[in-house]
Amino acid sequence: MKSFTELTEREILALAIALEEEHGRIYADYAHGLADTFPASAKVFTEMAAEENEHRRWLIDLFREKFGDHIPLIRRQDVRGFLKHEPIWMVRPLGLDKVRAQAEAIEEETGRFYERALAQTSDAGIRKLLGDLAAAEREHVDLAQRLGKEHLDRNTRQSEEETRRRAFVLQVVQPGLAGLMDGSVSTLAPLFAAAFATHSTWETFLVGMAASVGAGISMGFAEALSDDGTLTGRGRPWIRGTITGAMTTLGGVGHTLPYLIGDFRTATAVAIAVVLVELWVIAWIRARYMDTRFLRAVFEVVVGGLIVFAAGVLIGSA
Repeated sequence: MKSFTELTEREILALAIALEEEHGRIYADYAHGLADTFPASAKVFTEMAAEENEHRRWLIDLFREKFGDHIPLIRRQDVRGFLKHEPIWMVRPLGLDKVRAQAEAIEEETGRFYERALAQTSDAGIRKLLGDLAAAEREHVDLAQRLGKEHLDRNTRQSEEETRRRAFVLQVVQPGLAGLMDGSVSTLAPLFAAAFATHSTWETFLVGMAASVGAGISMGFAEALSDDGTLTGRGRPWIRGTITGAMTTLGGVGHTLPYLIGDFRTATAVAIAVVLVELWVIAWIRARYMDTRFLRAVFEVVVGGLIVFAAGVLIGSA
C-alpha cells in the first residue's frame, strides 16, 4: 500500500480514473435500487452517475495524451488515507437517508483528493483538469440539490417521505409495539400471581425474568416465522423477530426489576408504577404511529392491562 505523497502524476491520474468509474457505478446502483420505491431520487442519482462517467472520459483523454494507452491498475484500497465505504448499494431495499449521506461523503472525499493531487502535480495540463474536477466535486452536492429541486417537487418529496414512514412503521414500529404490548401485559399475571402467592421479592423476580425471557423467545420466533416480508413489505424476518423478541423481553423486565428491592411493599409499589409508565408508552406509540386517538389508545391498553393485573392478583391471593 502506497502513501499518497509517493504517487507519480501518472499514478494520480490512473487513481482518479478508477475513482470516477467506481463512483459512477455506485450511483448507477443507487438509481437501480431506488427506482421502484423512490423514482424521483433514482433519477437524481442517474444524472450524477452520468456526471461521474463524463469526468472519467476527461481523465482518460488526458492520460492518453500524456502517458499513452496503458492505464496502470491503482485503486483506493492501494493507497493509504481513503475511507472504506460500507457497500450499502448492494442492500435491498435501499435506505434513502443512508444513500444520500454516503453520496455526500463520497463527493467530499473525492474533492479533497483532487485538491491534494493538484498540490502534488506540476504539469500545466494535469493541474488544469484536476483543478476543474476539484471544483466540480465541490459543486456536486449543489448539483444534487439542484437536481433534487428539479425532479423532487413538493408532492414527490411528500410521497417519498410517506413511503419511508410506512416502511418504518411496518418493519420497526409494528413488530416492536407487538413485542412491547405482549411483554408488558402478558407477564403481569404470572409476576403478580407469584408476588401475592409468595410475598418473596427474589422468587417473584425469578418468575418475572423467566416469563419475560420465555415470552421474548417465543414472540421472536413467532414473528420471524410469520412471513418472509417479500409481499407484505415488512422487511427481513430475522430483523423483525429480533425487534419483537427484544421488546417483549424489555416489556416484562421493566416491571420485574423492582423486585430486586428487598422490601415487598416497596417493590410492589414501584412495579405497579412501572406498569403504568409502560402502558402510557404503549398508548403513546399507538397514537403516534398507528393513527389511533391517544385517549382511545390509553383506554384500550389500560383496560387490558388492568384486567390481566387483576387476574394475577386474584390467582396469587387465592
